[in-house]
This record gives sequence, structure tokens and C-alpha cells, in this order.
Amino acid sequence: MELFKIENNKIETVELKPFKLERDIQNLVEGNTLELFQLEFVRSEFTVGKYRIDTLCYDPETNAFVIIEYKKGNSYSVIDQGYTYLQLLLNNKSDFILTLSQEKNKIYRTEDMDWSQSRIIFISPSFNSYQKDSVNFKNIPFELYEIKRFENDTFILNKHETSSKENIDSLSNAKTSSVISEVSKEVKVFDEEHHTSKLEGAFKDKWEQLREQLLELDDIELDPKKTYINVKVNNKTVAFLNFRKSSISIEIQRGNLNTDGTTSKNFFNFDDPKNLAEERSWEWKSGVKGNVYVIKFDLKTDIDYTMFLLKQKYKSLNKNS
Repeated sequence: MELFKIENNKIETVELKPFKLERDIQNLVEGNTLELFQLEFVRSEFTVGKYRIDTLCYDPETNAFVIIEYKKGNSYSVIDQGYTYLQLLLNNKSDFILTLSQEKNKIYRTEDMDWSQSRIIFISPSFNSYQKDSVNFKNIPFELYEIKRFENDTFILNKHETSSKENIDSLSNAKTSSVISEVSKEVKVFDEEHHTSKLEGAFKDKWEQLREQLLELDDIELDPKKTYINVKVNNKTVAFLNFRKSSISIEIQRGNLNTDGTTSKNFFNFDDPKNLAEERSWEWKSGVKGNVYVIKFDLKTDIDYTMFLLKQKYKSLNKNS
């Protein structure tokens, strides 16, 4: 990928400034895990037994651990290392829980975590075709990102998207299959079908219409989780979609109302002349109130008006990017 800058209506190439060391990539990512992946950094160079994990993170959205590994070369197997580390995580849960508790100065328990949503992120300046093909399965708990730095102190982070509908369990290598089978008993990858398969006839068609309009928005991503689909733009949540048989509960985060009457940064308000969205709130132990809008989207709900509301949140996130 080439990068250009515009000067006096002329373009000039911005030259690559490759990372010299794997540690340079690691330092950049570890200082920005929240901004890049919405993950909380836990520990660098975490050792368990004979293995050393580059970066250990915690996903507060899913209550799950995420392991990040960095690579400069491409002479390694993504499949073998990824499943070995997931197996390591599942076989040593108490070590991971203890480390999280120590770093966050808060007591966590094994049952507090959703181990089924554990995953691995690989980051490298490049992956070869074999590595990309090896993770081209619909239910693989890995993410591949290519990172490139340029001379003007900018960098890009591109996620490799899988397209296959084949299941990872179809791998024939006996040794690898054994590890995959063990990990897959607990770690699951959830797709759209996990949520939409429960939809009834006519409403499924209506969801497809809403989905189509959502994906027409620039940079929108539908990110399926265990109990909902996260609608995101530039890694920021537009809405959470909770599926029922004949309806979808659409939740839009507004922000917090503090005890002194002030609101959190970028507190969000709808322009909702039809009063379609219901306001809901809850109170934390600190007295701070969390606030959301909830839209019940069913066969009677106007799609265009629903999109009118969702676009307000979408635009507010793009404006604040």
C-alpha cells in the first residue's frame, strides 16, 4: 500500500519507515491498546511455564483475555502458535486471573471471565499467503493485523479478513487437530448466523434491509459477540444489537451523569421527534448514573427513521475520531 501527502494540490509519496525491531512494534501497541483495540493492557512479557506471551490484555466488553503476539519474520505457523497459546491460557486459568488481579488491584475470579471469547491477535509488518490461508476459516479465534510505519510518523494497521465458510475442525493434521479440538471445547467464535438463525420469516427479511443500510455507512463493521452484535465505526460502538425471534433491541450508549450533575465527555442526545427511543439508566455504587437509549426494532418499526437515529450516533463518533 502506498501513502501520499498533498502539497499545493500535488501529491508526493510518503516513504516507508520500517520497524527495525519487533520490540518497536510492541512498545507502540502496548502504549495504545485501548485506542487501537479497545483492550486494557495487563502485562508485557508474561511467562507461564516454558512459554512467554508478548502482551496480555483484558477485554472489558467481553470479560475475556486477549493475547497479542508480534512478528517481524514469517517463518512460523500462526495456527500452531495460536492454538498452543490458547491451550496454555485454558490450562493455567489461575495464573492469568492472579496476574489480572495484581495489575488491576482488584480481585477477579475464574468464573468472572468468559473463557469462550478468548482470542489471539498477531501483528506483523507482513504475513505470507500461507499464513493468511491458514487462518481462513469461519470460526478461528485469531486476528491478523499488518502494521506499516511511514516517514511522517504515521502508521497503518490493516486487519486481514477471512472469507471461508469452512470450519477449522476440518484440518487433517493429527497433532494440530488434537489441540484445536481441546481448545474448541471451550473457546468459541460467534458469527452473525449465531444471532440471525433465531429470526422468524418476515422479520429476517426486515433485518436484512436494516443490515444493508447499516453497511452502506463508511467504515461500519458488524462485530458478533456471544450475546449481541456490536455495530462499530473506527473501533467505536454505534449500537449493540440484541436479537429475539421477531425483534431486535438496539442499545445506544449515551454516557454517564455524574453526582455533581455534570455529564461525561461526549454525552449523547438524540433528536427524536417521534420518541421512538426509550431512555434507560442505572446507578453505579459511586452514585454515577449510566444512560442508554433503547429502540425496539420489529416488523412495525420504520427502517428509515431507525437509520435517522443511528446515523446521529454514527456521525457523533466520526466527528470525535
